Amino acid sequence: MNHQEQFPPQQQGHPGATSEMTPKPRDEMDGYHGRGLLEGRIALVTGGDSGIGRAVAVAFAKEGADVAIAYLNEEEDARHTAELIRRAGRRALLLPGDLQEEAHCIEVVERTVRELGGLQVLVNNVAYQEPQDSLLNITTDQWHRTFGTNIHSYFFVTRAALRHLPDRSVIINTSSINGLRGNKTLIDYATTKGAINAFTYSLAQSLVERRIRVNAVAPGPVWTPLIPATMPEDKVKKFGEHVPMQEPAQPDDIAPSYVFFAAERLSRYYTGEVLAPIGGETLPG
Repeated sequence: MNHQEQFPPQQQGHPGATSEMTPKPRDEMDGYHGRGLLEGRIALVTGGDSGIGRAVAVAFAKEGADVAIAYLNEEEDARHTAELIRRAGRRALLLPGDLQEEAHCIEVVERTVRELGGLQVLVNNVAYQEPQDSLLNITTDQWHRTFGTNIHSYFFVTRAALRHLPDRSVIINTSSINGLRGNKTLIDYATTKGAINAFTYSLAQSLVERRIRVNAVAPGPVWTPLIPATMPEDKVKKFGEHVPMQEPAQPDDIAPSYVFFAAERLSRYYTGEVLAPIGGETLPG
């Protein structure tokens, strides 16, 4: 099957729905067998309803964690993710609302702690992008929305979580290849992802004495609802073909990176790192 047959032109409104994608992404961690690496842990995953967030939430559940997922308003996707978590024998908590709002960021943390009984693993993953051909086309509203979703929410959620995270907890931030080398049509998005990298490095230094490990995952192209919801059809049909592997990742390909960082047994000596699953692309430095 060639690339264009695999990804027919398609577009949908933001924030996008998994059910409307052709083909459906692989995001349920089918065939993944947990080893109890997160047994007894409680995790909060923002943007956890679909895509990378869904795969991470399900992988965490299969490793023994109860999982809260925060998302905007994608109820169908969120309910399905919760069902997948429960099938793995763990508790799921759904937390809809706009994470651009500081009060809601605080609320999702407080509800996680209150309703699930604590918090030891935080995944800041929610994201927004809107391609533009020129900086001149980025409106002030778009700039604020991208920053509000992609970096301000990370700050608000993390600050609220630090009041509850015990020592030896874990924070994992979702960055992007675009935060490592920029993107001429995603200037605001790439800028927030670069900020996430600096946030990760700085917070890791700040929390090292508490042994709270802070790391980031910076994927290349990944087939998620964000793509048909924010890209024009002609770019969707070519999505991911520019990397050496000539295809985008599936969310299931990326989630194990988060398990690696979340599990002390695997990554006790890692903090302040950015792991980049980018399909064979190499970067200088």
